[in-house]
Amino acid sequence: MWSHSIAVVLSIVAFVGGLRVMRHGLEGMAEGKLTRWIGKLVASPTRGIATGAITTALLQSSAALTAMTVGLVAAGSLTFRNGLAVVLGANVGSTITPQLLNLNLWGLVIPSLVIGIAFVLARKPRLFRPGQAMIGFACIFIALQALKVSLEPLAASSWFRSGLEHAGNHAALAVAIGCLASAMVQSSTATTLIAMALAADGLIPASGGIAIVLGANVGTCLTSVIAAIGTTRPAAQVALAHVILNVGGVILFFPMLTPFSAWMGSLTPDVAQQLANANTIFNIACTLAVWPFTKQFANFVERLLPGEGHVA
Repeated sequence: MWSHSIAVVLSIVAFVGGLRVMRHGLEGMAEGKLTRWIGKLVASPTRGIATGAITTALLQSSAALTAMTVGLVAAGSLTFRNGLAVVLGANVGSTITPQLLNLNLWGLVIPSLVIGIAFVLARKPRLFRPGQAMIGFACIFIALQALKVSLEPLAASSWFRSGLEHAGNHAALAVAIGCLASAMVQSSTATTLIAMALAADGLIPASGGIAIVLGANVGTCLTSVIAAIGTTRPAAQVALAHVILNVGGVILFFPMLTPFSAWMGSLTPDVAQQLANANTIFNIACTLAVWPFTKQFANFVERLLPGEGHVA
């Protein structure tokens, strides 16, 4: 039994590591141009949201983009309001990976791994970063499949199943677990995919998995909060807006968890796909709810956390 537990842990470590490797490769491919692109593309809330969504989908990390946005605002390259739009879009972009990795991508994974290794071993600077991104992509998919296989023997143990069932059947606890896990691994995507694997193996009900997903969206805010410590007030306002957006969304969705889960079940019998859909709908709904009122939301955040020169 211990061997299976170790296999689960190693699968999670490999998954998170692959996610980071892929992100670093994609960031390296931009070669410092990313921040300049963001600065030029966020002239309006709509463009800012689109930029945040697309960039996060490419980087595979809303936490990384949010931290980057906090840094740009702190440096004066972006205003708080433009940074807020990027954060709204980042939440939408973060839903791409769970949707993609729930597909059968073996036809792409193996070639990606082989080509990626060849690029890295070629030791040519222009090939290294793309190779790193391809290896990372292959690793996260392989690790996710390994996690699913590793969980199957553990499902037979009474203590493992009872513990997960307890968490999965208590929505508030499941939200807290999702929040803590996401904060620890600095990735709501990783936490969402792990919840999808647990639900697919029947270890937690769909409603419990969706609660974990909701919590994961709160836990990922820790990155932006840490990035804002010791910076300018506008940067801190971006972090606060990120927290309010995700926490507020969970507060609104939590009372509707049962009908929301039932709705996801009516869309597809695939439990893992239900969680991926719930994550997508939650983040899109939160962003769309704020989008028409971006100016008012920004005013609200500025009242909660006035600028350094503000006089009460």
